[in-house]
Amino acid sequence: MVFADLFFLYFFMPVCLLMYFISKNTAYRNVVLIFFSLVFYAWGQPIGVLFLLFTTVLDYFNGRIIGKYKDRLPAKFAVAASLIINLGLLAFFKYSGFVVENINALFNLTLESPAKTLPIGISFYTFRTISYIIDCYWGKVKPQKNFGKHLMYMSLFPAITAGPIVRYETVEDQIDSRKIKLEDISAGLSKIILGIAKKVIVANNLSTVVTSLFGDFDSGYSLIGKQSMAGTWLGIISVALWYYFDFSGYSDIAIGLGRLFGFKFNENFNYPFICKNIAEFWQRWHISLGTFFRDYLLYLPIFGKRRQYASLFLVWFCTGLWHGASWNFIFWGLYYGIFIFIEQKIGKKKMKKIPLLITHIYSKIVIVIGFGIFYFETLGSLGNYFKSLVGFNGLIDSKTKLLLMNNLWLFVVAILFTMPIVKKLKEVMYKKQGTLILANSMGIVINVALLLVSSLLLVDSTNNAFLYFRF
Repeated sequence: MVFADLFFLYFFMPVCLLMYFISKNTAYRNVVLIFFSLVFYAWGQPIGVLFLLFTTVLDYFNGRIIGKYKDRLPAKFAVAASLIINLGLLAFFKYSGFVVENINALFNLTLESPAKTLPIGISFYTFRTISYIIDCYWGKVKPQKNFGKHLMYMSLFPAITAGPIVRYETVEDQIDSRKIKLEDISAGLSKIILGIAKKVIVANNLSTVVTSLFGDFDSGYSLIGKQSMAGTWLGIISVALWYYFDFSGYSDIAIGLGRLFGFKFNENFNYPFICKNIAEFWQRWHISLGTFFRDYLLYLPIFGKRRQYASLFLVWFCTGLWHGASWNFIFWGLYYGIFIFIEQKIGKKKMKKIPLLITHIYSKIVIVIGFGIFYFETLGSLGNYFKSLVGFNGLIDSKTKLLLMNNLWLFVVAILFTMPIVKKLKEVMYKKQGTLILANSMGIVINVALLLVSSLLLVDSTNNAFLYFRF
């Protein structure tokens, strides 16, 4: 089941909310969330529920062992068991095919991949459970003694199949005690509608532009080898905008749903394209993933204190590999690692002295080119991409001009809404006396309009799976 679906919006979510709010206390409400979360997950992949439940049971007991024995040997074994088993399952399902594929290429073999189907959301709930176990061991959180509450944390449907990576420390207190105010319901619904609009109105249309310019994975990106330089740049800018609105749209819906149930998840995207350098971009883009690697990998003395940059590149290698079992993702991770390394060498003080115009231009070029590396998953198409990027197939073509003119409104809207324009307008209106009622009324009208337009587009739309499901 996906969020951008009429069945979810007008049946599953309302029924879940109804059952939730007629339940009298938090214990009953937790049971409602567990039931609907497991149904939500099983809807897309029934067999995947077994892996989710296995991970949940495994780390429930590992957490209890850590809590009982603290820094002693059984606790260390529990942490090791959690890491080995969870990362082992993730590696088996997500990367075994990649390993076999490269072995076959190197040694001219025809071995078959042992893993056939990737459990939905395994990349996300694996990191969620790892963060829980490590935080238990470090004493940042108390191990959950109630299995039902632990199951609810692990299966909570707003964030079970994709981002954000919700850490246990974020919701630890909210699991036992949640108070839902009218402002939570209002903010949650607004966030959900915004996320749906980002996906259905903007991201889906941008994806059509990208496919028109480059082709898609199934066709081997057949058009990139024929694309002009202008078409290639228009295409990768479209990819960057598409991925932003798709990813942030899903995160907005997840955060909004959490708010309706009394959970306050952290923001996952904070207007990343207004960044002035690459380090700032990654402080704003997919924040839950970036902070996960920062907190659990970057500061561990794997290579010793004198080799801090080795740890830096390990983080970016893992960041790339986490996104997919393909060389382009590894290149993409290391590509960003190089620019972070360069910026660290230059230093924050010197970076601030560079004129803003230059830093903005530099950062956007690096980011946009990076999205091309991320998008083209085969080495052949990646090579064609770099050739087209510098004009090997001509500078401009009539198809690119036509696509730009026909979708000019889309690009203008997309670029404008990567900036905090609406946020600033809200702040101004809420500060002025006498504009509160007007601001609230305008907000309701805009939400209704966005929901209506999105719903109409969903009637005949078939392109509603979020990009997050690929990872």
